[in-house]
Amino acid sequence: MAVSFPGGPAPAPGADDPLALLSACHGRIARQCATLARLAAHLPEHGSDAVAQTAAASVSRYFETAAAHHHEDEEDDLFPALIESMAGSDAGCLHALVQGLLMEHRQLAALWEPLRHTLSEIAAGRPAALPPQQVQAFTDAYAAHIRREEDELLPMAARLISDDTLAGIGQAMKARRGGEAG
Repeated sequence: MAVSFPGGPAPAPGADDPLALLSACHGRIARQCATLARLAAHLPEHGSDAVAQTAAASVSRYFETAAAHHHEDEEDDLFPALIESMAGSDAGCLHALVQGLLMEHRQLAALWEPLRHTLSEIAAGRPAALPPQQVQAFTDAYAAHIRREEDELLPMAARLISDDTLAGIGQAMKARRGGEAG
């Protein structure tokens, strides 16, 4: 458990608490979505200036690495462990939840693709516009996805997955990030 000194921020969760790490990632995704929305508003007046280039590169880097790892963490480790924890029980609602979240991951990837291309142009200093409706569709979809995972997936995982299995998930998350999780 992370210890925080009064007045100081608590350290980010690590591989020893994979569900908290996934939840913390949701907060980072939401912040990157907010940056994306601010960038879309910035571009019409300022174009692909240095501020826009930095923001575009940062958002791209985040969604191409950390957010991608987050989905892999869930799809490769958490979802299978959750389903395994229900072996022998009526797991219809659990299967529906996992299948729905997998479909949302595919939808998010499809919404990300045109944004990825535009952000690459902006990061390179080339003129480009981020259509507000594209940004809104992406950020709204991510917000709904995060709510579903926070409200349904993570609490269910905390109840059903054994500590040993969670420790294994944490180690897989750490390995996926080259030995660092957090």
